[in-house]
Amino acid sequence: MILFIKLLLAHLLGDFVFQFTPWIADKQKRKIKSPYLYLHIGIHFLLILLITWDLGLWRIAAIIAVSHYIIDLGKLYISSKRPSRQWPFFVDQLLHILVLMSVVFFGRANELFLSFQHIINWKLLTAYVFLSLPAGIIIDKCLANWSVEEAGKASLPQAGKLIGILERLLVLTFILLNHWEAIGFLITAKSVFRFNDLKIADRKLTEYILIGTLLSFGIAIFTGVLAKFIL
Repeated sequence: MILFIKLLLAHLLGDFVFQFTPWIADKQKRKIKSPYLYLHIGIHFLLILLITWDLGLWRIAAIIAVSHYIIDLGKLYISSKRPSRQWPFFVDQLLHILVLMSVVFFGRANELFLSFQHIINWKLLTAYVFLSLPAGIIIDKCLANWSVEEAGKASLPQAGKLIGILERLLVLTFILLNHWEAIGFLITAKSVFRFNDLKIADRKLTEYILIGTLLSFGIAIFTGVLAKFIL
């Protein structure tokens, strides 16, 4: 179980945290010829070895890296034919996770534990990483068909994304600390700050913000409950 959690953490970091927008754009444009595709695969390979801290797992890391390359390459060519569809993203992520599960199930690798392994809570760390950029990207994919712009409103670059990450991390922390009332306070505070914007916004923008907020809090609460149950 702990091996799967570490591999999942490496996947979340490699696919969402250490993969940047210019890389994605270059891969979508050049596909198999993009150097960022191979850099992306190399990062996954190194992250697995770093997080598991076991060079003896290089075969597992290589299998995952090669399968990741094949799956990503397939997604790039499928997405180019159907750019408006979001399902390739979810199928891509599902296949990656299935590969991780298969490797753990069929593999016979012995993990080398260091003294600090007892300090790091891999399950909790994975939950926090998931609620940062990965959850935000999943929400963006879910809202892609209803994307609207807040016309005439100046805002800080990436401010909405950062606010979403912070609110999800706070929700997870409150759940782990058994302070559910703080989540209600957080929702109320966000509503108060958004009140003037929503008052002058059209109905589409109001519904878009409401759906995004409910998705963000819903994913955070579900992850928090699941993490607490596992812990």
